[in-house]
Amino acid sequence: MNDLNELAAAYGVETSYSDWRRRPADVPPDTIRAVLTALGADVSSPGAVRDELERLRQEREARLLPPAVVAYAGEDVTAPAGAALSVALAGGGEIALLPVGEAYRLPPDIPLGGHMLHARLRDRTASAPLLVAPPRAPDPGERAWGFMAQLYSVRSRGSWGMGDLADLRRLASWSGADLGAGFVLVNPLHAGEPAPPIRPSPYLPMSRRFTSPLYLRPEDVPEYSSAGPDVRHRVDELAGPARLRDHTTAELDRDAVWAAKDAALRLLYALPRTPGREAAYAAFREREGTALTAYATWCALAEVHGADWRSWPGVLRDPASAGVAAERERLADRVGFHAWLQWLLDDQLGAVQAAARAAGMPIGVVHDLAVGVDPGGADAWAYQNLFAQGMTVGAPPDAFNQRGQGWGQPPWHPQRLAASGYAPYRDMLRHVLRHAGGLRLDHAMQVFRLWWVPDGASPADGTYVAYPYEEMLGVLLYEAHQAGAVVVGEDLGTVEPYMREVFADRGVFGTSMAWFERDSGGAPLPPPKWRELCLATVATHDMPPVEGFLHGDHIALRERLGLLTRPASEEYAEQERWLREWRDLLAALGLDPSDMTAALHAFLARTPSRLVGISLADAAGERRTQNQPGTTDEYPNWRVPLTGPEGRPVLLDDLPADPHLLKAIEPVRARLG
Repeated sequence: MNDLNELAAAYGVETSYSDWRRRPADVPPDTIRAVLTALGADVSSPGAVRDELERLRQEREARLLPPAVVAYAGEDVTAPAGAALSVALAGGGEIALLPVGEAYRLPPDIPLGGHMLHARLRDRTASAPLLVAPPRAPDPGERAWGFMAQLYSVRSRGSWGMGDLADLRRLASWSGADLGAGFVLVNPLHAGEPAPPIRPSPYLPMSRRFTSPLYLRPEDVPEYSSAGPDVRHRVDELAGPARLRDHTTAELDRDAVWAAKDAALRLLYALPRTPGREAAYAAFREREGTALTAYATWCALAEVHGADWRSWPGVLRDPASAGVAAERERLADRVGFHAWLQWLLDDQLGAVQAAARAAGMPIGVVHDLAVGVDPGGADAWAYQNLFAQGMTVGAPPDAFNQRGQGWGQPPWHPQRLAASGYAPYRDMLRHVLRHAGGLRLDHAMQVFRLWWVPDGASPADGTYVAYPYEEMLGVLLYEAHQAGAVVVGEDLGTVEPYMREVFADRGVFGTSMAWFERDSGGAPLPPPKWRELCLATVATHDMPPVEGFLHGDHIALRERLGLLTRPASEEYAEQERWLREWRDLLAALGLDPSDMTAALHAFLARTPSRLVGISLADAAGERRTQNQPGTTDEYPNWRVPLTGPEGRPVLLDDLPADPHLLKAIEPVRARLG
């Protein structure tokens, strides 16, 4: 191994990997150098590389403990041989850890949560915060099924032009009480831009720590109920034009939705709050602390200077600067407004989960966690030193995205995140899980490794960078345990077998998708061979619904957009082969392939998978895909409202009596409902 490759290995940077066809692939040396530079290593010359290796060696020898330790109850903590380890418990008292082989074992009954770990080796001592996590994620219990919905697309007669939390509350109540659903899984509800233009992708947020006020229902704000007739009339006037769009198939217009809601919410913000409400708001702000203040400050500044902090005046680029403090004071009303919006969201999110549980759902709402954030957004501004600069997260080429993907998101810097004690990661998880029965990890490999692409390079010329997965997973399991929430990892695409093994050992569900589940010979995987610990689905939001897939819409679209790397004729031939194999398998199982949607759902119900997800788009008869990877404006990604088989708008109010939907989900209800 040469020095550069040795340094890459020390930083967790892969110099070769297996591609989606399981063929070996080498990483370009320029990529390795760029990634190491982003990690803070000096690779400007062979001598500099050797100096870096020596510095790392000396650091390893001098360190007794890492900056922060995450460990599992009843399992091992590593430390230099011969060291004496003890845990100072948060509740008082101290436990000496006994060596077991080359490690030190935590007692199985040690309290979960934060403690202090102390180490002594001869005349050297060290201390580090210790987070003790449960060995496994919470178990959801019996088999359950639920709808998977892109919430913004699910409109009702009360919506303001796109689906919101009131709609989610109704969807959960109806599907739980009337259909026997155990959960409802929604797209990420992370915060976007605070003012137009608001980009549509829920997977490229400005903050994963906070929630988008686009999903608020203004009429559910208590101040609306107590407002005078003039204010209520004005709010209703603002809702009128937005509601007219609910009855059309026009692309969703987030800018228009927010313009109406922003005006209405400003009216309600100006109204006096009762003493009880004021006390609750103060308690919320105290609980959320400096993170809420930083986010609300970013929002107020973004309204003035735009939603990319990198283009702001220099004095405002540092959140701790005197200039930012002065602007926070000057914009105090706007800062307060954005903090207030998060309080309203916390209240309405809580109402959704409460309604889901009241409807009999054992899990309730499963929230989705995006992989990362916009480089110009609130999180990237507040935690600048924890992100690797000059890099974007993406994915290498695979069967469905043959040119690879670049997602425009800066990755966490693994070493700096660890040095922070994983604090912003933990805070983010706690926020998303606060009113959740489950959490879906989009691109679940984010816990293990991410595909880093140097700015300006092709997504195919990236490489994997490792993360401290035991620690990252431990933080996740602890927060999930605190919330009592099931964890689902979207482990599709290029996934090393050990990752799925780790998830299974820790009680984290995987994701199995019908179209891509195949045996060693390439044939569709029969139901008994599916995983038990997984969420079984037909497809994902990055693929067309069943009706679109049957017609090859995804092939025609990718051909038109120049996203194919082989002739379309080969794609169509493979598509026909896939569908023929599926129809033969379904018929052999006694299922009717003439109605593929119902038959595929019946197929999922016959697998041993503990969770079965039914796309609401499939159930309603939608044909259009929500997102075409590899595009931005070439296709109306994330702007497609829910429609039925004839292409007409489908409103939430009409779903309970929709014969197409009831027929599509009946096989699942019969077995799991």
